Amino acid sequence: MIVFRSDAAADIMMFDDVARRMMDIMGREFSTRGILTVEQLPEAIARLRAAIADGRARHAGEYDQPETEAAPGGGQRAYVGLAQRAVPLIEMFEYSLKAGKPVTWGI
Repeated sequence: MIVFRSDAAADIMMFDDVARRMMDIMGREFSTRGILTVEQLPEAIARLRAAIADGRARHAGEYDQPETEAAPGGGQRAYVGLAQRAVPLIEMFEYSLKAGKPVTWGI
């Protein structure tokens, strides 16, 4: 479990595999601890927004989403789309940017 923290917003918890995907999209190396400086936030926001737009464009007209997805360790969990996972981070990053506060993450 990875927790994203900022003095400008509530904490966001993500499973490691989901946090890894978000970091990949942001162009960040996955690590169990890290920081996005205020200067790095605009690029992270832009990359997440672009990934959401790209995903929506690729799946336009598709109404059937899977009910479950594979979970680490071989189990199943409810399917959650990229936008549902990324929008809370985007909001946190926007609040942090406006407040001039960095975002950190850790275990």
